[in-house]
Parts: sequence; structure tokens; C-alpha cells
Amino acid sequence: MEKTKTRTLRSYLRLILWVLLAQVVLANVSASIYAYKLTHFYSAPPPVYAGQNILDQTWKLFVGPRFYKNIQEPEPPFPYRNITLHTTDSIAIDGWYSTVDTARGCVVLLHGLTVNKSFLEKEAAAFRRWGYNVLLIDFRAHGRSGGNNSTFGAKETDELVQAFAFARAQGNKHIILYGASLGAGVCIKAVSENKVRPDAIIADMPFGTLHNHLRARARVLGFPAEPFGTLVTMWIGMERGYNGFRHDIGSYAKKVTCPVMVEWGEKDKYVSRDEVDRVYANLASPHKKMVTYPEADHESFLHIDPLTWEREVKAFLDSLP
Repeated sequence: MEKTKTRTLRSYLRLILWVLLAQVVLANVSASIYAYKLTHFYSAPPPVYAGQNILDQTWKLFVGPRFYKNIQEPEPPFPYRNITLHTTDSIAIDGWYSTVDTARGCVVLLHGLTVNKSFLEKEAAAFRRWGYNVLLIDFRAHGRSGGNNSTFGAKETDELVQAFAFARAQGNKHIILYGASLGAGVCIKAVSENKVRPDAIIADMPFGTLHNHLRARARVLGFPAEPFGTLVTMWIGMERGYNGFRHDIGSYAKKVTCPVMVEWGEKDKYVSRDEVDRVYANLASPHKKMVTYPEADHESFLHIDPLTWEREVKAFLDSLP
């Protein structure tokens, strides 16, 4: 009788271990697929989905959504010329360059994840009104630029280096970086690595770390923050060739000494208050400014509160030496 109970107990333990092993395997399979899809943008037009049954919906939840390049770019409401830059690994980068008479300098504008340069047209128009040339580019795998793989800003500093060199070659002595979300992280990272030396940075909605950003994305997708955040961070790093856990905008900020303005929306579902506070606190710059927007989510602050955005950004620009 005792031996029978022992065998039964061992059978149950083996079953539990097999179930746990299966869950670990499935969790990693799902995480690896999410990692690929969060950093791969398809060039084909997005499909039109019909009604889906519960099995289709469950499968989509397991493998994650597909992202498609947003190539719809309405022409800006100001004169410009189209330019093409190239990264060190030969990816073609599409850009718009626009000049004004007797420019005070040039603002390089960098967009966020899944969008394109046209999403910053209104901001560019404001900078032109204030006397700045503007340069807008599409990151790799975005808009009309080449490539299909993104790295959440780990390697996109190359695009900024090329854009900065172009702006300098056009005779701009003063160059300011304006980055939104992904673009903000790229600005801070590139400056911390001494790849570019701008006169100032305006960083909207910079996430603190890739890990925390993916934890936030998990919550938006309807998953627990963990283990999704950890597993997807690990798999993105392995698939895209860098250590995802070291992709830390807050740490990069410690080496940024130029003037910096940080902006954040108090209803942001992707970037927490703690994250943006850490980035701001770590900035080594003696000339820094924080502006928050009570009604804004992860979005354009010029669109949601144009009066505050124009007042604060112009005041920051006017305060520069």
C-alpha cells in the first residue's frame, strides 16, 4: 500500500514537472515571437481582418500583433527638399530638409516607434517660425526608409549620426535635437556615447529602460508585466544583437552635459513617472528643464496642448547660450 502511494506521488510530481516545463517552453516560444514582431516591420499593406472566432483570437494573443511600415506621409506645409542618407550598414534613410532665411540653427527631429517623420510636421513648422532650419528623417524600418528591423533605439543612433553630419555639412553651426519617445532615447544615447555634440536636446517621453518599457507594453496588451517583460527583453537582445537589459536611457543620461528639456504626459501608459523622473534626475547637464502635461498620454504635446508646448519650448530655446 505504501509503495503504491509513493509511486502515485512520484507520478504526480513528474506530471507537475512536465506541465511546468511545457509552460516554460511555451512562454519562451511566445516571447521570442513577440520579440521578433515588436522589432520587425512588414513592408506589405496591412491586411483587413474579418470577424475572428475564439481560436483565432487566442492564437493572435499567443503570437502577438504584426506591425507594418507606415508609408503614408503627407507633404509638409512648408518648402523642403527630399534627401537620402545611408547608415554604416548601407540602409537608405529618407529625410526632409527645409531652410529659412537667416537661420538661428537647425533642429533635427526624430519620431517615435511605428510612425514616421510626417508625425512631426507641426513641430517642424513651429521651429521654422522661430527661425530654425529643420531636418526630419525616418528611422530604419519606418516610413520610406529601408530595412525592416528596428532595435528600440540601440542601433538607430547611426541614423542620427548621419543626419547630424548632413546638417553640419549644410553650414548649420548650431544644431538642436528633438526626439519623441524612441527618438528621445536615441538622442540621449547618441550624446552619451559622444557620437554627436548638439547644442541642446528636447526629449519627449523617453522610456527609462527597454525592460520597463516592455513591462508597460505587456500591461497594454493585457499580460502580466512579468515574465513577459524579462523574456521579451532577453529575446529582443538575442535576435537583434545587443544586451536588451543594458539598454538603459536613465544610465545614458548620466553622460549628457548639454542643455536638455524633458517633456512627459501625466497619463502616459508606456512611460511611468518614476522612469521619466529617473532620466531627468540622472542628466548631468546643469541646464535642464522638466515640463509635464496633465492631460497628455503617449502623444504629441503640441497637438494636445499647443499653448503650453509653444510657450515652454520657445522659452527653452531662447534660454540657450
